[in-house]
Amino acid sequence: MTRPFDLRLYLITDRDLAAGRFLEDVVAAAVRGGVTAVQLREKRLATAAFIETAVRLKSLLAPSRVPLLINDRVDVALASGADGVHLGQSDAPPEEARRILGPDAIIGLSVENPAQAVAAANRGADYLGVGPIFPTPTKGDAGPAWGPEGLRCLRAATALPLAAIGGLNAANAAAVLAAGADGLAVVSAIMAASDPEAAARELRRIIDAFQLQNK
Repeated sequence: MTRPFDLRLYLITDRDLAAGRFLEDVVAAAVRGGVTAVQLREKRLATAAFIETAVRLKSLLAPSRVPLLINDRVDVALASGADGVHLGQSDAPPEEARRILGPDAIIGLSVENPAQAVAAANRGADYLGVGPIFPTPTKGDAGPAWGPEGLRCLRAATALPLAAIGGLNAANAAAVLAAGADGLAVVSAIMAASDPEAAARELRRIIDAFQLQNK
C-alpha cells in the first residue's frame, strides 16, 4: 500500500534557477513556507552526484515528513532511499518502478492526453502530473498548454490525484485549483523567487483558502 502523501504544494527543483544559492537552502526555505512534496529533477548530474544530492535532500526533508520524489530515475530513487519517483511517458514503466521500489513507494506519471490518464489507473501510478497548464520556459520539450479547461476535462476522466504543472504562480493558482487540480507543482515560482519561503507561503495561503471555501 502506497504511503500517504500530500500533493498540495509540490516543488520541482531546478538548480539553474537558484541564482547561485545552495539547492538545499532553497528547498529548506520552501518547506518552511509550506511545500508538501519535493521532486528532485537533475538532468545533467552524473549518477553518483545525483544520488548524493538525493540522500542530502532526503535527510533534510525527513524531520518535516515531506516526501522526496526523484525525477525519471528509478535507480537513483532506490539507491537514495527516496519516497518515490516521478516518471515521464518515455521513462521506465510505472509497473516496473513499482516492482523495483515496492508497494509503498509513491509513483507519479506525467500524462499528455486523456487516454494516457485513463490507462494510468491500471499501471500502478499513484498520481498524475498534468501539464503544461500554461506555457512555461522551464521545460522546452513540453507539449501544447492544456489550459484550465483541458485540466477540467481530464479531471472528469480520472479519479487519480492530479498535480498541475506549467506556468503556475500566485496569480493563476486559484483558477487551476478550481479546474480540478489536487495540487500545484511549481518550479520557477519558488526556485527563482528572491524569497522562496515567502513565495511558498503565499501559494499555500491560496491553496488553503481555496480548500477551506470548497469543503
